[in-house]
Amino acid sequence: MTYLAQLKPWLLTVLLAVSLSGCSALSVKEQLDNSQLNKAGFTQSELHLAEGGELRYWVGGQGKPLVMLHGFGGTATTTWLPMMLELSQHYTIIAPDLAWFGDSFSQGTANITTQRAAVNQLLSQLRVEHYCLVGISYGGLVAYDMMANQQGIEKAVILASPGTFISDQNLAELSQRFDREQPADIFVPENRQQMRHLFEGVFTRFPPLPHAIDEQIYQRYFALWQEQKRQLIDSLPSYRDQLAPQVDPKLMPPTLLVWGENDRVFPLEQGKQLSRYLDAPMVVIPEAPHNISNEHPATVSQAIELFIQ
Repeated sequence: MTYLAQLKPWLLTVLLAVSLSGCSALSVKEQLDNSQLNKAGFTQSELHLAEGGELRYWVGGQGKPLVMLHGFGGTATTTWLPMMLELSQHYTIIAPDLAWFGDSFSQGTANITTQRAAVNQLLSQLRVEHYCLVGISYGGLVAYDMMANQQGIEKAVILASPGTFISDQNLAELSQRFDREQPADIFVPENRQQMRHLFEGVFTRFPPLPHAIDEQIYQRYFALWQEQKRQLIDSLPSYRDQLAPQVDPKLMPPTLLVWGENDRVFPLEQGKQLSRYLDAPMVVIPEAPHNISNEHPATVSQAIELFIQ
């Protein structure tokens, strides 16, 4: 989701002062993040997609390519920033903003197949044939689709994402936990209040922010491409039904699962089902929520490094 949960008190004070002066506190935070990445040797570029549209992405680091796919509502930097900086010491990080998130978009149909195709276009552009893959939540679903449909993935790490183990009953129970009629109502909020309700369900504690900053977060990360984002969620059952018969666990790359013990989006039992199916080791972070990349970046980075090495 978003990194503002990790703001230091002094930085939050600065951003509040900036916001009250009429500037966008969020744009200042993005500039600070981009500056960190640039100093670490990262560059941001954009790829013109064959079907129309653009994919923004970051590349930096050295070593074996490691592709990192963010979750729903987030971007590469809001999901992975501390981990990008840490893992780039050992790997060449390739971190795109998926279509219809951040400044990326596609003229294709809003579904996981289109996301996979866009990432593959990026890998082709960068001439990457063999790589390791990390995906969290929705990005984990895209990663799982890639694992089942193509060669070249040496190892994969799936964070808080159940693959095809997301039944209609699971989706109904998810809606009940968040007190919404359907999953798209959870992940595609229509205002900052609904966004705040989402944050309360995926973070252990998302800090209270002035309404002005909440509104900036909503407008930047949730207000755009709402129709396409709803389609991404609504198409998940058909994606599951289409992909499940194609998955041969014996042909999947070696995989590690990492999960939060208190995940309210995809409860731990769904992760255990996927772990048994893939015969994959699993790291469970005690008392952690769904958003483990933001709240436990050091633990997740260490798990990724140990598994890949």
